[in-house]
Amino acid sequence: MARSMAKRTTTKNTSTSLTDPRLDGLGAPVEVRHHPKASRLTLRVSRTRRAVIVTLPPRCDIGEAGTFVHSNIEWVRKCLGAIPEDVPFADKAILPLRGIPHLIRFHGRRTTGGPVEVIDRGPDLYAEIRVGGLIEHAPRRLRDWFFSEVRSDLDKCVKRHARFLNLHPKRLAVRDQTSRWGSCSSTGALSFSWRLILAPPLVLDYVAAHEVAHLAEMNHGPKFWALVQHTMPRMGEAKEWLQIYGMDLHRYGTKG
Repeated sequence: MARSMAKRTTTKNTSTSLTDPRLDGLGAPVEVRHHPKASRLTLRVSRTRRAVIVTLPPRCDIGEAGTFVHSNIEWVRKCLGAIPEDVPFADKAILPLRGIPHLIRFHGRRTTGGPVEVIDRGPDLYAEIRVGGLIEHAPRRLRDWFFSEVRSDLDKCVKRHARFLNLHPKRLAVRDQTSRWGSCSSTGALSFSWRLILAPPLVLDYVAAHEVAHLAEMNHGPKFWALVQHTMPRMGEAKEWLQIYGMDLHRYGTKG
């Protein structure tokens, strides 16, 4: 979740899309990456991007990538089949908000409570997130609202944990990212994924505590975890939720 303070050396890693008739109907893009330090062909399926990624050694021909994927096609199909379908920002979609499923409604009318309203419809029906205004602008309006909501929640949590630990973050940013839930730079800037607003509040609170603790310890050693535990006693519960359900949050909305 945090980036190490250690200086990283960069290596050239080129990527290209693979077109191979043997892979027609796979239902996912195949990316081929030549990596200078790779010693053999490797294959993985990205759950967050629903893509097949083949890494090749420098002298390996791109045609070998197609053969390699084809020889493992059943495994690839099984992995792709286990990935839940994406849920876009669309009318009648069901998306979680702070861990609770909500029905999205694009109704094309002005709303009295602002461009986006949350309506509680009772214990037997989904609460609604109603997005007003022009239908063609509704997905962007909903996205902006999610960003605003998560920033507000994170700002409160970050300030509380920073005050408790006597630490001082420089700024807070919200991004559309899939590689991490949060990060802390060496300059004290904290960055978070907007998808934390989809998770239960306990989870967002834990990620906020995690990144605030990195202001003092830019590592994952015992001192770091002691700080997180000190300001977030339910750390274990939140970590377990992320391990079990976190990946599922990446299927909602736009992809980073």
